[in-house]
Amino acid sequence: MTVEKKIGPTLLKVDNISLSFGGVKALTNISFEIREHEILAIIGPNGAGKSSMLNCINGFYHPQEGTITFRGQARKQMRPHEAASQGIARTFQNIALFKGMSTLDNIMTGRLLKMKAGLLSSAIYKGPAEREQIEHREYCERIIDFLEIQAIRKVPVGRLPYGLQKRVELARALAAEPTLLLLDEPMAGMNLEEKQDMCRFI
Repeated sequence: MTVEKKIGPTLLKVDNISLSFGGVKALTNISFEIREHEILAIIGPNGAGKSSMLNCINGFYHPQEGTITFRGQARKQMRPHEAASQGIARTFQNIALFKGMSTLDNIMTGRLLKMKAGLLSSAIYKGPAEREQIEHREYCERIIDFLEIQAIRKVPVGRLPYGLQKRVELARALAAEPTLLLLDEPMAGMNLEEKQDMCRFI
């Protein structure tokens, strides 16, 4: 059964963002808002600045003008790890997974900011560190079930077809339990069946 959630207060507000690379203007006076439980799409042709806008939101780029307000906090600049710790997760236009690691291990990397155990206790791997690891794995297993990728949980992602790699990247982003999820070209390069599946999951 699907539970429908009501649109909530403003989560992200983008005010007059402008971004240039030398003499090339990637973004000019862009403004929009995203509210809780809302799905918003940014559309446009290749080179229109869609990825650049997402890069500004999660701190990869720093706009020369304008302000981004996230959960009531205005910020001129944000570093990616700060954005992640505040609840912003994303996927990338070009897949950014660890090709030699399994699907499950890639998804587990999305839990890193949630892990509390210190280096020593993690190295010993007994007591609290072991319990925490088990809890994080259980959370990732629920995401694997939700995205219907149980059959590839132990497969190195470098061996997977492109469409499944995109699904693993979505799983890793979901593992961070984001407040705001940014999906950059989530269905690019997929066949019709893969696109239908991804639409259903989103």
